[in-house]
Amino acid sequence: MPNGIRGALVQRVSARPDGPLDITWLATETPRLPRGRIRLYWEPASLAGWDVTAHLGLAAGEVHLASWPATPDDWPRLVRPTLHEVLGLSAALAVATAALDLSNRLAQV
Repeated sequence: MPNGIRGALVQRVSARPDGPLDITWLATETPRLPRGRIRLYWEPASLAGWDVTAHLGLAAGEVHLASWPATPDDWPRLVRPTLHEVLGLSAALAVATAALDLSNRLAQV
C-alpha cells in the first residue's frame, strides 16, 4: 500500500467469481467512511500471505465488517463474494429507506 494511504474504498465488485474488484485509494486524512461504502485495508501477515480487513460505513459510524487473516496472494478472489453481497444489501436498504421516507411524507399530506 502506498505511503499516506489508509486503505482502499471499494467502488465496484463484479458478481462473477473471476470478475474485477475496483478500488480507489483513501488518503490518511480522508473523512469518515460514507454510509454503505466499504474500506479495505491489507498488510503482510506475520507468517505468510496478507491480513485483510473490511469496514462498512453506517449512519452511526464505521463498523468492522470482516477479517481475513493470513490470506494467500489471490485474496481479492476470496473477499469478493462477501463484498458483493454486502454492497447489494446496502443498496437494497438504501432503496427501502428512501421508499419508507417517501411513504411517510405522502401520508402526512
